[in-house]
Amino acid sequence: MDKVSRIHVTSTVRPTRILRILALLLVIVITAAIVLNRDRMHELKALGYFGAFLIMLLSNATLVLPAPGLVFVFALGSSLHPLLIGLSAAAGATLGEITGYLTGYGGLVMFEDTALGERLRGWMQRNGPLTVFVLSVIPNPIFDLAGVLAGAGRMSIWRFLGVTFCGKSIQATCIALAGSLSLGWVQDLLS
Repeated sequence: MDKVSRIHVTSTVRPTRILRILALLLVIVITAAIVLNRDRMHELKALGYFGAFLIMLLSNATLVLPAPGLVFVFALGSSLHPLLIGLSAAAGATLGEITGYLTGYGGLVMFEDTALGERLRGWMQRNGPLTVFVLSVIPNPIFDLAGVLAGAGRMSIWRFLGVTFCGKSIQATCIALAGSLSLGWVQDLLS
């Protein structure tokens, strides 16, 4: 490679590397802020649909650390319209999952040397959008890894967000409906 080509390659790699480092730092700061303010999440419940959005945004912005977002969706489903709670929660959850995507895009691939990581990587390589969809429908901690692998594999962010929103909409709406239906069951049990 001649000197001119090396200069061009170096000048185009540097901004990408800086963006990756900034994305990784943003993910770390968001995760730390959520973990440090975990007790204040209960206050968001009083905000109704917007509260469902915020709770799920914050709950899903953490990487691997569990946050109780679906518990609030269940509770809010018993007092507000479950479909609207499901859609609000799904929108927040989808935006929160950007942290995992950015972590992978930034070059930090967690669990890549584990059996689970290798299996998930294979699924993502064969059919990434379907894998993201299925894992976003089922409440599980593995979805963070799918987001990381989607970012690392350079899946389009719009595709990632669209597929994630579809799956999270099904998940959150089912949880909110369960909360809605349980209200009558609990009232019958108490009377």
